[in-house]
Amino acid sequence: MNEQRLIDIEVKLAHHEQALEEVNQVLTNQQAQLSRLEQVCESLVERFRSVSEAPASDERDEQRPPHY
Repeated sequence: MNEQRLIDIEVKLAHHEQALEEVNQVLTNQQAQLSRLEQVCESLVERFRSVSEAPASDERDEQRPPHY
């Protein structure tokens, strides 16, 4: 009976190790994706800042009305 119990524990341990490896891989992939998304966000923030700091030029203000 002790031997069967030891085998059961080893089987459970093997399953836990496999599950841990899978979770680790998922976490690693998510961290890589998070890093890419942070870079995209930083890029978008910089683009937004450059657009908002640029002087506003409205083409309609620069053109003469058609009745002139």
